[in-house]
Amino acid sequence: MTAGSAGWPPLSAGERSVAIEVLVNGPLSRTELSRRLSLSAGSLTRLTKPLIESGLLVEAPAPAAAAETRQGRPSRPLDVVAGSRSFIGFKITEDTVYGVVTTLRSEVIARHDRPLVSREPAEVVRSLGEMAGELARAHPGLEGIGIGVGGLVRDRAVVADSPFLGWRDVPLAALVGERTGLPVVVENDVAALVEAETWFGAGRGLERFVVLTIGAGIGYGLVLGGRRVPCAEEDRGFGRHWILDPNGPLTPDGERGSAVSLLTVPSIRYQVQAATGRELTYEEILTLAAEGEPMAARVVDEAARALGVLVAQIANFVMPQKILLAGEGVGLMDVGGATVERTVRAHRHPLADPVALETKVSDFHDWARGAAVPAIQVLVLGAARGGASAVPAPPAG
Repeated sequence: MTAGSAGWPPLSAGERSVAIEVLVNGPLSRTELSRRLSLSAGSLTRLTKPLIESGLLVEAPAPAAAAETRQGRPSRPLDVVAGSRSFIGFKITEDTVYGVVTTLRSEVIARHDRPLVSREPAEVVRSLGEMAGELARAHPGLEGIGIGVGGLVRDRAVVADSPFLGWRDVPLAALVGERTGLPVVVENDVAALVEAETWFGAGRGLERFVVLTIGAGIGYGLVLGGRRVPCAEEDRGFGRHWILDPNGPLTPDGERGSAVSLLTVPSIRYQVQAATGRELTYEEILTLAAEGEPMAARVVDEAARALGVLVAQIANFVMPQKILLAGEGVGLMDVGGATVERTVRAHRHPLADPVALETKVSDFHDWARGAAVPAIQVLVLGAARGGASAVPAPPAG
């Protein structure tokens, strides 16, 4: 299997800024694009010409209002053809690979999942290769693959340490690229999700933005000045040492009363099972809590208070314009949302602005979509394929 096309030529810094602005915020008129990037009309023409010639940008139809109000030929806004290129995103969990195909603007157009019979790297690479082949046959013109992994990823190419998979120093990008013939970008799953939400989701155009995920673990991503802030801790079990209640529960993972001990799906299930002897799913626990079952209600209420403390602490120190709460554990908000809100207010200054907390019900396909975005970034930015260095986020709109 080979790539659908040779891709676009490498971009200069100026061309890259124009391409990103249109990709993320288009269609844009030339006047608006010049204003956003502080460019003269001549400079913009010089930068857009090669982008149009390469097919990265196109002239979209003029808006009807512009055609009616202006004499002569109306200005045609610049845009990308989102469906002209497609990308694969994979999210690898302990027992399943979740796959999606996205457009250039990360819109999901297909899904394809496969259980893992083994976590051995060779077996996972084989599954990824076969899935990519099946998706390529159904969606010709694939440009690249993005893979999201829970753990420490080095140079967007090597899984340096993944406790979920039991991997150390696995050159995943090279192995999958050799098998598929496509450029491959590997990224920590939370970092990839943050990039996706910054470019195409809840954080688009924001200067200060936070993503907080609840699921098998706790994930945290920070965007300042429109760019994701990388840090060593984001890949190494955020939340295990963030103490929200020093008298809180002690669970097998995380310090006593930590974010992990109080909020993750496995910890909530562990607490209920330890108290009742019943092994319940997370959804069953939330249902029982909503119905007033005492033990489930106590555990869920404690988790909701902990989430409120965590959100308030983040808001107090980072002062974000928005906090996005995502992950497979966000059902907590359906049952404990009022407790979360009360706790946030109690831990904020009385005159503080309300916290803009957005909840996104997400599943592993959302994580796979997030994994595709670094591959999109690599193509549009012209970075080295199959192991790009850090890619800057788009200019804030």
